[in-house]
Amino acid sequence: MLPAAQAQPSKPAQAGASTPASTAPAPMGGMDMKAMMKDNNDKMASMSMSGKVDVDFAMMMRMHHQGAIQMSEAQLKDGKDPEMKKMARKIISDQKKEIAQLDKFLAKQGSSMDKMKK
Repeated sequence: MLPAAQAQPSKPAQAGASTPASTAPAPMGGMDMKAMMKDNNDKMASMSMSGKVDVDFAMMMRMHHQGAIQMSEAQLKDGKDPEMKKMARKIISDQKKEIAQLDKFLAKQGSSMDKMKK
């Protein structure tokens, strides 16, 4: 969609009609969730690589998991669906355990997130 088209919201078909779902503001969904994902992807893309496949994998997965935790926390805060909230809680629990494993591996390698930032 062209930027000019994005700036102009759709007009309801009749007086008193509700705003279309595509232009209605969402508390945390839609653009906020997308912005969160973009920010995390940008951080991963800007990381310096060590050239060691195992270390680079661990660093990138750690960042990826941290993004999953942030998105899951947003789901718990603003989501409504019980199944999605249950999944978000499981993701947070599982990803925190895996981050601990990745951190342990990285510590053994003498690596940290600080060394991977540009």
